[in-house]
Amino acid sequence: MTTAQAFNRLALLLPLLALAGCDLAATGTPQPPPRATAPAAPSGVTETALQRPASARSVASLDASAAEKAAASRPAAAGARLGTTIASLGDATKGGFWIRTPLVQAAGKGRLVDPSTGKSVNVDLIPLPGPASAGSQVSLPVLTTLGVGLTDLPEVEVYRN
Repeated sequence: MTTAQAFNRLALLLPLLALAGCDLAATGTPQPPPRATAPAAPSGVTETALQRPASARSVASLDASAAEKAAASRPAAAGARLGTTIASLGDATKGGFWIRTPLVQAAGKGRLVDPSTGKSVNVDLIPLPGPASAGSQVSLPVLTTLGVGLTDLPEVEVYRN
């Protein structure tokens, strides 16, 4: 590259650099972009608080009564241990004490034991398609009787009566 070519390139770049620095020279520091303001609500629109539907049910209304929990917690006759499974909350709108599990192929009566607390509950065993290593679904009353949080995933032992 000759000196003339280098000078021509420098002559083209120098005005661009000077122009880019003009804003900094005037203020000394770069300014943040202006903040966007929230658009105004269209006229005629009013905001109201959401109301609970008349048909809505609370968790307490879906849960079993204390008497039902006591009856389900009574010790049952010793049964065959089917295995251990991870239990999650099933359909909370279906009442009763039940477990849907791949550990059974036919419906029947059984019992769940939480080995961490020793609490147990009598349940209806309902088959759930899938491998035996898959988790199980239990009713809301079962979880509350075992003293487990609704979002917990406890490991429970499953017995057939």
